[in-house]
Amino acid sequence: MVSVGRHPNITLLTLSEVESVAGYVGNFRVRVNRKARYVDEDICNGCGTCMEKCPWKKIPSEFDLGLGNRPAVYFPFPQAVPRVPVIDVNNCAYFLRGKCRACEKFCPTGAINFDQQDQVVELEVGTIILATGFKDFDPQVEPRYGYGLYENVLTGMELERLINSGGPTTGEVRLKDGRIPERVAIVHCVGSRDRNTHEYCSRVCCMYSLKLAQLLRHYVGADVVEYYRDMRTFGKDYEAFYERVRRDGVQFIRYDENIQVSRHNGQLQVSTIDVYTGHPIHTLVDMVILSTGLEPQSDQLKTAKTFGVSLSPDGFFLERHPKLAPVETATDGVYLAGTCQGPKDIPDSVAQGGAAAAVALSLMDAGQVVLEPFTTYVNPEKCGGCRTCEGLCPYGAIEMVDYVGRQVAYINEVLCKGCGACSAACPAGAAIQHGFTLEQILAEIEGALMEVIA
Repeated sequence: MVSVGRHPNITLLTLSEVESVAGYVGNFRVRVNRKARYVDEDICNGCGTCMEKCPWKKIPSEFDLGLGNRPAVYFPFPQAVPRVPVIDVNNCAYFLRGKCRACEKFCPTGAINFDQQDQVVELEVGTIILATGFKDFDPQVEPRYGYGLYENVLTGMELERLINSGGPTTGEVRLKDGRIPERVAIVHCVGSRDRNTHEYCSRVCCMYSLKLAQLLRHYVGADVVEYYRDMRTFGKDYEAFYERVRRDGVQFIRYDENIQVSRHNGQLQVSTIDVYTGHPIHTLVDMVILSTGLEPQSDQLKTAKTFGVSLSPDGFFLERHPKLAPVETATDGVYLAGTCQGPKDIPDSVAQGGAAAAVALSLMDAGQVVLEPFTTYVNPEKCGGCRTCEGLCPYGAIEMVDYVGRQVAYINEVLCKGCGACSAACPAGAAIQHGFTLEQILAEIEGALMEVIA
C-alpha cells in the first residue's frame, strides 16, 4: 500500500464511494463521492497526537471486531494509506454536543478542519477493475453454533485479532474470566456447504483453521480439536502443512451437517455424530472457534447495478465465461479481481488481479475495441417512441434522442450485446438485429427446406 501511495501514476481516493457510472468502454464517466474526514490530508503528518488527546476512547474498534476500543479520531487500520486519521462524526463530542475540539487544540500542524465537506469527483476512465472483496458469514443466524449466546465462542477472524501481537490483547488469548484456554474446538464449514446458508465451499476455511490450530498449540499451549466435514487442502504445499499439524497433536473429528454447541457444567460442549462410527460424540472445551465462510458484500446487488455487472446464483459477480473469459464481465471494459467473483485464497486472488490488470492494459494499449457482430439498430422512421425497448435492455444500451422533432430510440452499439430483447419486443418492428432480419431468417428457412427436398 505504501508503494501504491507513492507511485506517481496512481491516485488513491480513500474514504470514497462510487455513486454512478455512465458511458462505455474507453469512455466511462465515473462520479465519486469523497467523504469528509475532517482532517486535511495535505497538512497532516500522521503523528497521532489527535488520537492521544481525544477524551473519547471507549468506542468499539471495527478493525478489532469490537474486541478492542478506539478514540473518536482514529486510523481505520494500522497500515492505512495515506496515514491520515478520520473523525467519527457519530461518536465525536463536538458533532454530538458542539463541545470539546481537543484534537484541534493539540494538533501541531493545524490539520483538523471541522468545516470540511464531502466532495464529488468526476473521473473519465477507459477501463474499470472491480475488487470489492467479501464479508465474513455472521454465525448468529445459526443458533446451533452458540455465537452470541455463550461466552468464549469466537469466529476465526476474532481469534486472529486476539492472537496478533498488534491486536487488542497484544497477542494474549484469554477466556472471559481471564484464564488461558486449555482445550479449544475449531468448527469448519460455518456458513459454507450448508443448504440453510450457502451451498458453496468457501475454499479458505480448512487452511486458516489449520493455521489457527498451530498457533493455539505453539503460542497458547492449548489442546485443539478440529471438527471438519472434508479436509480440502488443494494448494501448493497445503497437504504437507495439514500433515504437519496432525503430527503436532491436533485431534481431528469428521462430522456431517449435525453439530451443536451448548453449555455443560460451566464449559462449552460440542456435540456431533462421528461419520465413521455413527456414534454421538460430546466434547467439553473452554473455547470454540467458528471457521466462518466467505459471502458477497452486503451491497453487492447495488454495486452490480452501478457497474452493469451480472450476479451469479450465489450472489457473487458473474464473469463472462468461467474458462475463456474468467476476469471479463458482460460489460466491456469492466473486469473482476479477487473474492468479489467468488471464494478464493490469496494466491488465486493475486493471480486474478494480475490477469485483470493485463487485460485492461492490453485493451487500452490497442486503442480500439472489437464490437459484437450481431448488434441491434433502430430505424428512426418506424420508431414510435414508446420506450418499450429502453426498459427491456439489460445493458443500458438504449436511450431516447431527438429525430425530426420527436423522440426515438437510439442504440449504442458499443454497449449492445445482441441479445435481441429489444427487436423481439418492438411493436413497430423498428428495432432490427444485424444478421437476424426477417428477410435473412426467411432466406435461411427457404435454403434449409430446399436442401431437404433435394
